[in-house]
Amino acid sequence: MPRFCANLTTLFTEAPLLDRPALAAEAGFEAVEILFPYDVDAKALGRALSQSGLPLALINCPPPNYADPDGPRGFAAVPEQQERFRKALQRSLRYMDVLGAERLHIMAGLAEGPEAAAVFADNLAWAADTAEGRQLTIEPINPHDMPGYFLDDFSVALALLDEVGAPNLGLQFDAYHAHRITGDVPGTWAAVAPHVCHVQIAGAPGRHEPLDGEIDYTSFFRQLDADGYEGWVSAEYHPRGTTGNGLGWLNTG
Repeated sequence: MPRFCANLTTLFTEAPLLDRPALAAEAGFEAVEILFPYDVDAKALGRALSQSGLPLALINCPPPNYADPDGPRGFAAVPEQQERFRKALQRSLRYMDVLGAERLHIMAGLAEGPEAAAVFADNLAWAADTAEGRQLTIEPINPHDMPGYFLDDFSVALALLDEVGAPNLGLQFDAYHAHRITGDVPGTWAAVAPHVCHVQIAGAPGRHEPLDGEIDYTSFFRQLDADGYEGWVSAEYHPRGTTGNGLGWLNTG
């Protein structure tokens, strides 16, 4: 049985962020993740997490103004933004330490071409060295939902992991994105599983509850168990209604 994690940026949004860890614990989740915790007092959020008893599995390296549809989607692969990325990473590492976050997802941003690939590899190597003792991840994001995002294919991600060769840099496997990129979640998982340190799920189409859609999550969860995956499986989806009314899948995983 997978260990399920709740993404508090997308789930339990009926309540303020500081109330969501307790709601996730009550619902039966064993951990939480928060995409961008930077607008909340870190100490207050740390207390809310501690009171819930749930670990914080992951946060994102912060692209500013992410809520702005025209804002950046990270900038680790964006040429001439190295200094900006490095300042952002240092800020994220401070939040990781205060909140006890287990992983940090580094977002590539909108970029293309060989120069972007070189910048991304250089920034990842620097980040892995700077974040020694902390786990970093990169995640392919499908080009339908985020056009122009540099890291839009699993082969590119594997090549980067091989080039950087850092033990604290791994792959974040989002089954929804894998489905939209390859159309073959089980096959893609089989190809990349040794590199994966964090999993996310959502239904397709629509990125709603992982039920009765194009992705067979019952089989996928069995595949994770059979392969000995021991990391978190995070629910990162947008509920069709209230979060609690759509959690039937959690007891059938």
